[in-house]
Amino acid sequence: MVYACAYAPVAYRDQLAKQAYADSKTLNEDKRELLYEAIQQDSQICFLYDALSATDISVNMLSRDRISLNSLANESTFKLLNDVMQMGVNLQEVFVDTVGDAAKWQARLESKYPGVRFIVCPKADAIYPIVSAASIVAKVTRDRGLRDFVIQEEAIAGGQEYGSGYPGDPVTIRWLEANVSTVFGYPDVVRFSWQTTTRLLEDTACKVQWESEVEDPGQHTLTFTTVAANVTAQCDESQGNNLEHTLKQQPVSQTQYLTKSSSGKSRHSYFRARKLQRVCAPI
Repeated sequence: MVYACAYAPVAYRDQLAKQAYADSKTLNEDKRELLYEAIQQDSQICFLYDALSATDISVNMLSRDRISLNSLANESTFKLLNDVMQMGVNLQEVFVDTVGDAAKWQARLESKYPGVRFIVCPKADAIYPIVSAASIVAKVTRDRGLRDFVIQEEAIAGGQEYGSGYPGDPVTIRWLEANVSTVFGYPDVVRFSWQTTTRLLEDTACKVQWESEVEDPGQHTLTFTTVAANVTAQCDESQGNNLEHTLKQQPVSQTQYLTKSSSGKSRHSYFRARKLQRVCAPI
């Protein structure tokens, strides 16, 4: 996911309105690419973007202290504004696109950045040309990143022909359905916190039940650095059976393990991509 901002002199506003910039969602890929090149060549417009990987978003949204997608968007907005100001740009007015409570978000921005005039509204990328330019930058950067993403996992059906990455795209849905692993889920290019993938994982992946030896209502944290896991696997991945994994964590005190080096050729690509080694018997 990519968030972007564009900025230009206030005196350039009328000239900016004459450009063909529009909401990136209304433009085809070729037109977006042409306008992106035009933005890069326009000496009066500068832009910045903040790219969040699918893994970063999943970690934040699925962690114990969950951070919503709107909160991540807000943090990216703060980061972009701070970066622009740190470069010495004198911000006078800022137009912000929002999908939430526009009045509340505008009040928060005005409180954080006094002296700057903020206009926050839905579909700002279709109303204000400078926001349209930022929208084009974000969309093109996202699409290029998706196209150039190197998938570490092997046996990817359909290669990287995963369409637009939006739930309404049948190419994307077919790719997701063809590449779900009943054990590991999806490659890192896919956001696990996305409702579309969550639903597919619930329907096709193995169920996992985590059991704790100690029942403590006030403490729910499992420490993985000092535990050994007994794994009972009852999942036939080749048949896609939706059976259950039972993983039981057993605390082990001051136990050392030997790691066995290997070529990794016979191991699943999930482990090879993350450089994970086998753990032998304790010593």
